[in-house]
Amino acid sequence: MGLLKVGIREFRENLASYLLQSDKQLAITRHGDTVGYYLPARRKRSETERAALREAAARLREILAAEGIHEDEIIEDFERWRAKGRK
Repeated sequence: MGLLKVGIREFRENLASYLLQSDKQLAITRHGDTVGYYLPARRKRSETERAALREAAARLREILAAEGIHEDEIIEDFERWRAKGRK
C-alpha cells in the first residue's frame, strides 16, 4: 500500500471521508513539508500484517532495552518537546 500525500487543508476539509472511508495511508503536508501521517485503523489486517507488527514491536522493545531506555522516558521527552512547541 503506497503513501498518498495530501495537503493539510484538503485533509481537514475531507476529514470525515478520510476517517470513515479511506484505507489509504496519508502523509499530511503543509507547504510541501510533511507535518504528520494518518494511518487508518478500521481496516482489518491480515495475519501476515499482524505478525509483522508483532515482530516490529518485539524488535523495538529489544532495542529500547539494549539502550536502557524505558517507555516512560520517551513519553516524558515527547511531552517536553510538545510543551516547547506551544510556547
